[in-house]
Amino acid sequence: MTDAYIYDAVRTPRGKGRKDGSLHEVTALRLSALTLNALKDRNGLDGHAVEDVIWGNVTQVGEQGGCLARTAVLASDLDERIPGVSINRFCASGLEAVNMAANQVRGGAGQAFIAGGVEMMGRVPMGSDGAAIAVDPTVAMERYFVPQGISADIIATEYGFTRDDADAYAVESQARAAAAWADRRFERSVIPVRDRNGLTVLDHDEYMRPGTDMQSLGALKPSFKEMGEVMPGFDAVALMKYPHLERIEHIHHAGNSSGIVDGAAAVLIGTKDFGEARGLKPRARVRATSRVGTDPTIMLTGPVPATERVLAAAGMQIGDIDLFEVNEAFASVVLRFLQAFEVDRAKVNVNGGSIAMGHPLGATGAIILGTLLDEMERSDRETGLATLCIGSGMGAATIIERV
Repeated sequence: MTDAYIYDAVRTPRGKGRKDGSLHEVTALRLSALTLNALKDRNGLDGHAVEDVIWGNVTQVGEQGGCLARTAVLASDLDERIPGVSINRFCASGLEAVNMAANQVRGGAGQAFIAGGVEMMGRVPMGSDGAAIAVDPTVAMERYFVPQGISADIIATEYGFTRDDADAYAVESQARAAAAWADRRFERSVIPVRDRNGLTVLDHDEYMRPGTDMQSLGALKPSFKEMGEVMPGFDAVALMKYPHLERIEHIHHAGNSSGIVDGAAAVLIGTKDFGEARGLKPRARVRATSRVGTDPTIMLTGPVPATERVLAAAGMQIGDIDLFEVNEAFASVVLRFLQAFEVDRAKVNVNGGSIAMGHPLGATGAIILGTLLDEMERSDRETGLATLCIGSGMGAATIIERV
């Protein structure tokens, strides 16, 4: 196989995904084009430089529909001969785009690709595409469908995580993110969003709440308790699937769950020859990728089997990994990962995560991979693993190593 190298990774700041968010007036198309342009300008991608743009976005309706990837190429400064394809693996769409690009390079299907994704959650609300798993009774009833928040609470109940455990993790995420921004650790990758007059719209992740503490989180009501318990509630559905649980403990709320935000990210992947021809130095090699299906009711446990699978593909053990990025969709997802592998907490989400900075669904996978690479370079570490849980019961993971 041909080695696939990461040459560059960029992302926008994450804006609050609501009407008063700084990026609310920016469309997914424009944010995608800005991100593609940044990657082009930083790496001199003139002409038909890459084989394809593989672009993740989850809610593919309205202004995020119609093969947004191809439209983004046309709206950017990239050569119009470069095609684009939009993909949707829910929360892992951005990482899956990178994995698809890397595996096509490894298989000889192209010299270079741009991969990443976008989600403007303040403009195109999550769920507005009408997912069959949630609305079609022929599958929802048979598979014991519950919303993701209920799934996160099932994980907490099944594996013994308390409200204090989740809140303490959220406080730590906020503190780490604030410290990372203060230390300018995202400076290499974050590109400011500017308007057509060149004025800065946003240059930092605006969702963060650095003053968060256990007391402030303790005042928040559980977000999914009512939908779980009020008849006909989703708790009853979950307990049919997991009758050994007496009840579902509802520990998640807005403060220990990922934030709804807007954002985009892109990664440049290519062969050694591609880089040498353009005077580009590779930053890392994609060593292995994985994707798995899991129980669709508990839904969010995918990072554990996805990690087991990617380690096996790479011929590695968990102790061989220096740093981890585990998407903070909900606190219990990361707590379960830490419990399953007994890894040093200081190696996981070193610079905070989606609880603090937000989770722009289609972009997050590419964001955390770029964050992982930046931190590997900053702290002089050799290997890193990025993984995400995925709606409907899936998981994805990627191992990279510096070169």
